[in-house]
Amino acid sequence: MRITGDHAELAVEGRLDVRTAADARAVLHEAVDGGHGDLVLDLGRLDSWDATGLGVIMGTHRRAGRLGRRLVLRAVPGQLQRLLVATRLHRILAIEGAVWEPGGATLPAAGAAATAPLPAPAAASA
Repeated sequence: MRITGDHAELAVEGRLDVRTAADARAVLHEAVDGGHGDLVLDLGRLDSWDATGLGVIMGTHRRAGRLGRRLVLRAVPGQLQRLLVATRLHRILAIEGAVWEPGGATLPAAGAAATAPLPAPAAASA
């Protein structure tokens, strides 16, 4: 796992799991503590994660909130988007763009404007 960036934007590369959680937590908390405004976490190069890695993200979200900041997830991989929907965490976390619902519907991300339009409701047949 590798995290690069500064106190405003970080990118996670590789695995975010039980083996890398302590290091990731330290880097993310330092970034939260040392900055102000939104902290963008780019997950576009995240290869894999587990429940511990998801816990690191949620802990960073809570810490940011306590300090008057907001954690914003960017480039969330599709599988992780599905996990966030299944756990309803997409309603809590700020996610750039839209989150894809398992049926193909697009849900606006919490705290962020959706970039993809919501599908029109199906017309009722008589």
